[in-house]
Amino acid sequence: MKWRGISETEAEQTTASLREELAERKRLMELYVPADTRAINERATEELRNSGVVDRALTVGDVAPEFTLADQDGQTVSSTALLRKGPLVVAFLRGRWCPFCCGEAEALNRMLPEFDKAGATLVAISPQSVKQAYFMHNQHKLRYPLLVDEGNKAARQFGIVYRVPEYQQQLFSSVFINLPHVNGDESWELPLAATFVVGRDRKIVYAWVNADYTQRAEPAEVVAALREV
Repeated sequence: MKWRGISETEAEQTTASLREELAERKRLMELYVPADTRAINERATEELRNSGVVDRALTVGDVAPEFTLADQDGQTVSSTALLRKGPLVVAFLRGRWCPFCCGEAEALNRMLPEFDKAGATLVAISPQSVKQAYFMHNQHKLRYPLLVDEGNKAARQFGIVYRVPEYQQQLFSSVFINLPHVNGDESWELPLAATFVVGRDRKIVYAWVNADYTQRAEPAEVVAALREV
């Protein structure tokens, strides 16, 4: 489960956009992941896209829910307290087992100075356990909190939770992605790829939600949204 960058070079050295990095990861998957495995994931993504779940997610103008979650060290983090300091960037990740989540986590890490300049706080949220969050935070040298969303409670409030279909559950299990173990529950639920910028008044000023797990919000676009807050 130890995903770094595309190459063996330090992630901090890359100058590629996140979009370019993820495109390269997808290209490598097409080279090295069996076609039948890719077909299962593509089927699940298409079904998710057609389910309408993206349309039910919170969007610009909506009021963001309040949340209080443990971070990777088990320390409590409150959205209310963070919003007293300034805008809040919330990125939802599936887990450390997902190479696209790891790529996004590292890209956000590189953009952290720009978030700081904008007076914003960045947090990432995933349903994985505190132990798994600690491993991910440590392995990728993250400098922002990785919050533990037990049972996807916060993700559900943002309207972005879905259940992994049974045929994809079988695939995950066959490649040792044991979500009940990683997340500590039997639900097989995950958040969509999603990023929100929340103003101090709790209004959402930027929302990016996608049914395709290989696509993520571009950090530079998130920074641009912060300049409008």
